[in-house]
Amino acid sequence: MLKKPKMILIDVDGTLVDSVPDLAYCVDEMMRRLGRPAHGEALVRNWVGNGVERLVRRALVGQLDGEPSDDDYARAYPMFLELYADNTSKRSCLYPGVREGLAYMKSQGYRLGCVTNKAAQFTVPLLKDLGIYDDFGIVVSGDTLPVKKPDPQPLLHAARYFEVTADESLMLGDSKSDVTAARAAGFQIVCMSYGYNHGEDIRTYAPDAVIDSMAELPTLI
Repeated sequence: MLKKPKMILIDVDGTLVDSVPDLAYCVDEMMRRLGRPAHGEALVRNWVGNGVERLVRRALVGQLDGEPSDDDYARAYPMFLELYADNTSKRSCLYPGVREGLAYMKSQGYRLGCVTNKAAQFTVPLLKDLGIYDDFGIVVSGDTLPVKKPDPQPLLHAARYFEVTADESLMLGDSKSDVTAARAAGFQIVCMSYGYNHGEDIRTYAPDAVIDSMAELPTLI
């Protein structure tokens, strides 16, 4: 049984938002502009979750691991940023159960924060376009601090902001990165079964609980 927290921090991509349709569109358009074959949404779905810099590198080498040449990356990355700035939320949507889950957490008086590896220039417009930005007391993006998840500092930064301790805190995420950051911070961690974890079952990383929808949160906390 989970301990009732005072603060809940929530990841964005793969937890709140299915952002792959927009990311895949941008990856494929970038590849076309580079004169290379598009990858398609299914492949891109396994590459997201570590920020757009990593995504661009994976797209250039066509796999999860490996590094493109510096020249390739220097050419491709600005191209991707330009595309994603125009396509942050055109195809992305909230997962089923997210609105219900947020409404429940707010009704219970939890302090809510958002912690993502996505840069602020993309995070804030996405959350605003989907109508959930105002649900969060703090948004910690991938470039808010010098480090990002799986480092625990973004989580601890939010805890300091809300003046809560680690054992009063819960992370809601979908990936190994979220589990690693939460464990290092001393937080409880609940994962969504549907998120982006590079094709691996998140249960492999032993979060405290796994749920299929945020609408299930009342049964946990």
